[in-house]
Amino acid sequence: MTFQTTSKFLLLTGLLTAATATAAFADTVVKVRLTGESHEKMGLEAVPPSVPAGKVEFDVMNAAMKTGHEMILVKLAAKGETLPLDPAKHRIDEKAIKSLGEVSNLKAGANGVLRASVTPGDYMLICNIKGHYEAGMAAPFTVTP
Repeated sequence: MTFQTTSKFLLLTGLLTAATATAAFADTVVKVRLTGESHEKMGLEAVPPSVPAGKVEFDVMNAAMKTGHEMILVKLAAKGETLPLDPAKHRIDEKAIKSLGEVSNLKAGANGVLRASVTPGDYMLICNIKGHYEAGMAAPFTVTP
């Protein structure tokens, strides 16, 4: 086997291993898209918005051109629960919510991954950078039995 053939084989093996590792963790993959610029309408979209209980991989993409975003997975105590917004800080009080993890500090155009085990119930995906939740960066998320 030549050096070039060996290198191609090792690269292919590495790519297959990485793909298998992701697939091995997640029962479901959710694509999350973060949008919006400062002082404009912002948004957060999850596809699909509902998944069965189990291991979920959230593939998060910051589609903004200039603005950083984040995504936090919050387990709600009840459907329609209002998150505790601190109006002085323009943020959700993270000490008062049940966060299951986050993809933080995503610069414009960047991607990130959150892997979480979820149980049936109601959740909320939010961006908690100052003012972003108030600007519309929240999406309900449901986990079914």
